[in-house]
Amino acid sequence: MAKPKADIALIGLAVMGQNLVLNMNDHGFVVCAFNRTVEKVDKFLANEAKGTKVIGAKSMKEMVATLKKPRRVIMLVKAGSAVDAFIDQLVPLLEPGDIIIDGGNSEYKDSIRRCKDLESKGLLFVGSGVSGGEDGARYGPSLMPGGSDKAWEHIKPIFQSIAAKVGTEPCCDWVGGDGAGHFVKMVHNGIEYGDMQLICEAYHLMKDALGMSPDEMSQVLTEWNKGELDSFLIEITKDILAFKDSDGSPLVEKIRDSAEGTGKWTAISALEYGMPVTLIGESVFARCLSSLQTERVSASTQLKGPATTKYTGDKKEFIEHIRKALYASKIVSYAQGFMLMREAAKEFKWTLNYGGIALMWRGGCIIRSVFLGNIKEAFIKNPNLQNLLLDDFFKKAIHNCQDSWRKVVAAAVTLGVPTPAFSTALAFYDGYRSARLPANLIQAQRDYFGAHTYELLSKPGHFVHTNWTGHGGSVSSTTYQA
Repeated sequence: MAKPKADIALIGLAVMGQNLVLNMNDHGFVVCAFNRTVEKVDKFLANEAKGTKVIGAKSMKEMVATLKKPRRVIMLVKAGSAVDAFIDQLVPLLEPGDIIIDGGNSEYKDSIRRCKDLESKGLLFVGSGVSGGEDGARYGPSLMPGGSDKAWEHIKPIFQSIAAKVGTEPCCDWVGGDGAGHFVKMVHNGIEYGDMQLICEAYHLMKDALGMSPDEMSQVLTEWNKGELDSFLIEITKDILAFKDSDGSPLVEKIRDSAEGTGKWTAISALEYGMPVTLIGESVFARCLSSLQTERVSASTQLKGPATTKYTGDKKEFIEHIRKALYASKIVSYAQGFMLMREAAKEFKWTLNYGGIALMWRGGCIIRSVFLGNIKEAFIKNPNLQNLLLDDFFKKAIHNCQDSWRKVVAAAVTLGVPTPAFSTALAFYDGYRSARLPANLIQAQRDYFGAHTYELLSKPGHFVHTNWTGHGGSVSSTTYQA
């Protein structure tokens, strides 16, 4: 029998899988490639992987036989049942200490289950977020691995070699136990939703309220990308706005305005753990609303808006207000994302390195931006930082932007331009900075109609019920709840 020679095997030769194989090959690792459709392996070896050290396998058994111990197998297959099916086929072929890595976009609860199940069989599991798209996979993605802690030393050399770099620092580090890697990737995807929606709202304001052309907007974003908003998404948006169709007209204006995606996982988790991740939630709902395109077209002919829909003030000044509103809202979005990660860490007893997570997102991934360096610094200064908004850098930035932020939201409301993400970010900021909110009235209402009780400010932790009507009795709901 030939001596095993592959450092790692990869299952799933779609574009991301192929590019990750070639990336690992470039960094000196021998990769065994496998795909359920075997013809795809032959085609890959004859074309994209021609002349490389990549080897192929015709079966799972042959693939496992090529691997050095501990065996490392990474899957890039569709999330859900396909992942479980491959794991079921792999388990009988592996030995204790071998490592199964799920590099797909799996739900974190599935990763928690898989990690526990495989560890009970003596195998190690890693659920790793992979971000950066096709280009990132090929030349340096952001990698967010979590799962069986013992696996990290065996995959670290590969993962940190192929990851994107900021200076010499790899955009990859161990995130935490069981589902932590995929949870952090899920939050990344939610923040990506928020960033995209915020940029779209800036675009909507410039287009409808200011009457700007795509070329003019592209120039504005080119300038924005030189400062605080320097990011991958601003960069690609300026290119999209400048792109012309074959007839010379802007292609972006010909695209149907209906979008979908999977950011709802983050919003669902926020509700599950009671965290006010409002901006990502509104970004999800904005896509839901966009998908009602036929209804919206019909409604546009029947429902009236404001009499004035064009901004009549100083155009250049308002563009700067929009830039500041975008920056302030972006800060809130990331603050909310880190709030959610902190709550999940408590729930699952994960030890998350928040500065390290910011670094993982600093390069290689879709939300990469200069801004993330400031987040990393905030958590280096104070690893126990309660909220990003309380860091001196971000506090100062918000204070500097909030006047513009308020003007933009007010103008958008007056002119009838929907800005759900800008608006909810500002509402969250005002709520978070409020020492007192009207929830006292909610508690009184609940006690009035349902005898749910309330706490007095003078006696926290002590719940009382009031007979508001004089004929409701003194029994509270807690008395009869089973």
